[in-house]
Amino acid sequence: MSRVRSGAATRHRRKRTLTAAKGARGSRSKLFKSAKQTVIKGGQYAFRDRRARKREFRALWITRISAACASRGVSYSRLMNGLKHSGVALNRKMLSEVAIADPAAFDKIVEMSKSALASQAAA
Repeated sequence: MSRVRSGAATRHRRKRTLTAAKGARGSRSKLFKSAKQTVIKGGQYAFRDRRARKREFRALWITRISAACASRGVSYSRLMNGLKHSGVALNRKMLSEVAIADPAAFDKIVEMSKSALASQAAA
């Protein structure tokens, strides 16, 4: 029985790594050893940043809502507390979209929040 040489498998593996390293500068996309390190590190960054993206968007939405609240004379925390007590189940993404796209609707949401806080304080 003849011996199987690993040339084809090695070439496929190296080609896959070099393809994944396309776009890197200089030898990091040309030489296998450098490209392998680049691909591994890129995967680590991608894993980390998929989770960081969620945090960054939440912070952006909260900033937008806070700015919209400040122009209406209520703080972000009081708005969210009032919405919780009034039973409004809008997430932060949708609240920020409403604040940007439909200020009149956001005014009504703020009023609902204020009235819920007032009724809770009276009780």
